[in-house]
Amino acid sequence: MQDITLVSPRSLSIGIVWFMLALGCAPDGNRDNPFRVENEALKRQLAKQESLLGSLQDGNKVMQQQIDLLNQELRDAKSSMEATKADAKRLNEHMELQLAETKRMIANQMAESLKVEEKGAQSDTLPRPMPTVAKVVEDALARNGYHLKVSVKTDQRAVYVTERKISSPATLEVTGSRNQYLVSLEALPDSVTKLGVKAEFERVAQGGRILSVSHEETTEIERRLITEINKALESPSKT
Repeated sequence: MQDITLVSPRSLSIGIVWFMLALGCAPDGNRDNPFRVENEALKRQLAKQESLLGSLQDGNKVMQQQIDLLNQELRDAKSSMEATKADAKRLNEHMELQLAETKRMIANQMAESLKVEEKGAQSDTLPRPMPTVAKVVEDALARNGYHLKVSVKTDQRAVYVTERKISSPATLEVTGSRNQYLVSLEALPDSVTKLGVKAEFERVAQGGRILSVSHEETTEIERRLITEINKALESPSKT
């Protein structure tokens, strides 16, 4: 017959109490774990946001530096452009002064030269402004096959020197010729222009032999051009 040990009701009650206390004091890992995971996730997200914010701030600094640099370059370019404009204006004024002085010197040289060249030339006074007469003279010379070798014009004077035009003799009986014109214009008051024409006219025989010509023959060549210029000025298109 086995021995049976009986536990008293008091001892059983004490045991149950201790078991419940032990159960209640044990850490509830399943209840605390979700909060810990969420907290760690929030920390990681915050760290990423702080890193992103730092990167944005650094990028903003770089962009601001580039903007400041571009603004400085723009200011420098504007200052340089204004300085260039000022230099160009001064250079233009200087060139205009030089041009006016050059024109004055040319006019003086032309006046001295024409005093010599006009000796023996045929002249006429035309009731037209010098620019109009100059255009008619250029057209008349070109129409008759004379190419300009020298053309100098100022506000008060103009000089034209043509290339030497040569007409070869057709036969032994008919001589050829060669001629060169010096045409001068001088602006006078009241829109009047003085016209001077001097010809260097020569006769050419077969073989290129130069024949002498009379003063009257040369004068006729000069008067012929003056007459043609007058007729052109009298046409309605030139009035």
